[in-house]
Amino acid sequence: MVALLESDWYQNNLNFIETEIERIRNILEYSIAEDKKVSPSFYLNNWSGSSLETLCDRLNISNFEKDILLLCLAVELDPYISSLCEAIQGKQQIYPTLSLAISSFSNSHSRVLLPSSPLQEWELIEFLNDFTLARSPIRLERRVFSYLLGETKIDRALLGLVEEIPSELKNNYLPDSQLKILSKMVNIWNEGIVWNSQNTNKKPILQLCGNSIDSQYAIAYRLAQNLNANLNILSANVLPTNPKELEQIKRRWEREAILSERILLLDCDDIDGLDRAREIAISRFVESLNVPLIISSYERRSTRYRPIIYFDVPSLSYAEKESLWFENLGESATQLNGQLERVASQFNLSPHAIEATYYSVKANDKNGHELSDNLWNACRISARPKLENLAQRIESDATWEDLIIPEQEKDLLKDLAVQVKQKAKVYEQWGFGGKKRGLGITALFHGNSGTGKTMAAEVIANTLNLDLYRIDLSSVVSKYIGETEKNLRKIFDAAESGGAVLLFDEADAIFGKRTEVKDSHDRHANIEVSYLLQRMEAYQGLAILTTNLKQNMDGAFLRRIRFIVKFEFPDADQRIKIWQNIFPTQTPTDGLNFEKLAKFSSTGGDIKNIAMNAAFFAAEADEPIMMKHLLEAAKKENAKLDYRYSDKGLEGWVEKK
Repeated sequence: MVALLESDWYQNNLNFIETEIERIRNILEYSIAEDKKVSPSFYLNNWSGSSLETLCDRLNISNFEKDILLLCLAVELDPYISSLCEAIQGKQQIYPTLSLAISSFSNSHSRVLLPSSPLQEWELIEFLNDFTLARSPIRLERRVFSYLLGETKIDRALLGLVEEIPSELKNNYLPDSQLKILSKMVNIWNEGIVWNSQNTNKKPILQLCGNSIDSQYAIAYRLAQNLNANLNILSANVLPTNPKELEQIKRRWEREAILSERILLLDCDDIDGLDRAREIAISRFVESLNVPLIISSYERRSTRYRPIIYFDVPSLSYAEKESLWFENLGESATQLNGQLERVASQFNLSPHAIEATYYSVKANDKNGHELSDNLWNACRISARPKLENLAQRIESDATWEDLIIPEQEKDLLKDLAVQVKQKAKVYEQWGFGGKKRGLGITALFHGNSGTGKTMAAEVIANTLNLDLYRIDLSSVVSKYIGETEKNLRKIFDAAESGGAVLLFDEADAIFGKRTEVKDSHDRHANIEVSYLLQRMEAYQGLAILTTNLKQNMDGAFLRRIRFIVKFEFPDADQRIKIWQNIFPTQTPTDGLNFEKLAKFSSTGGDIKNIAMNAAFFAAEADEPIMMKHLLEAAKKENAKLDYRYSDKGLEGWVEKK
């Protein structure tokens, strides 16, 4: 064993333990000796730097209890001790007992039999069977045994529950705004932490709030560094809801924190508010934990008894993001030809994400492409994972030529795209973003189904080279009070990092005209609407609402939307253009008469369905698409829509024989 322990401290610690075990051996030998003239030393040696002294000092262990720990440790390390235990207690009693300790050590006391004894309270020893408490064989709990020998690894009972902070976040850049928060936290805990079971609960809880989890982790880690402590992270989602299991985890962590000088960061960011049992478990854990605690969450969590201090962690400002990009890119920034400002404005990435994105671009730039060709798309990809499980990403290569609507509405849509593209210059460089309110770019697209609302969103996203995500508001709205806001918060928080284009379908599901508040449900419905408007106005990307029923929407809401675009039912000339553009270039066609096709009153969405179905009819017949296939498809589409359109428009599509 000595050969395995290389450092001076480990060797000195082992030497001290061996000296103490020898003293325990002498005491046990004296107990069975017939000649008791030479009394052994009952006085403990002292080395304040040993793991044994540290454990006893921090957990308020008496000298007698310390001897019991040494007795149990001696059994593990010295086989001769077991034979002495058997000689004192009788045949087959090779493990020590509290009864043996009480009878053998002169400094004994009966407190060790009580549950309040540190040996039992902190589970330093284990009782091996159901004998009476005093006569039950005892041994060291595994973590205590390894700790006394100098092991620094965390308690195995906590593995899978608590984790270390990711290494890439340990040196995470902290801007001035976040350094100020760190300084305040250090000042609150400026007297340091006394790692003692009697004093560790005197520090107030510190809570970091906001949606920048990486920054919260980095601040907590830097705080622990300032206090010469270790930091571990525990997700509130893995806390057991069973009270006994919860208490066991809490006590194990408290013991580990005191012995190993650890601070806990409790991550409450993604908690299901409807899980009442989980909320109760978190509350019990937070209120009863007697060691330093930091909470990380989006919203502020309250406590009933323990003092708590809140810190709102802001995202990086435009200037901070721009500075970070320049720092990472170095001389390569000149390749962006002034586009770096737009990247910094559009993508709200954390310092770690900015660094990782740069290295990703650099690693994939094997063909010597200009950085500007790759950086923008790399930022898009970096921001995607947060939204992928919350909304449907729509891939599109649609262009302005594919969007067949009146020129007046198309020009309005182009103005909308220009505002998103030039917001960095107007908001940041020209100072319009100074007030930080009303900067979100929002739009309402209204009109009948199939008139081009979704395609318009696709064209804008493709023009701006941004991701487009469709959110069905009817599925977001919840009957549970407060749950709708939570669903919306998740979507906007996830989208913030990439400034994606958000397309909210069925907007009238939440923006319906307000009625007189008669009960709590009416009041909370208005709160949901206000929350959505607030987030849309603050959102750094583009948010688009679509509805078929503008007349059902409250006028007060419409006044807070920057762009309102009406999508009319296409006239005959527009339908001709739609028919001409609907077939891919590689599609075989024969004898199509677009003027006749346009006589059938239908929207662009219906035309797309007719063309698609006709293609399958033609493929099955092994023929190019002809008017007869389109006629069959049009009749079936009209029947599906309960004959919404007049069949007169289908006359003359196919010559009668």
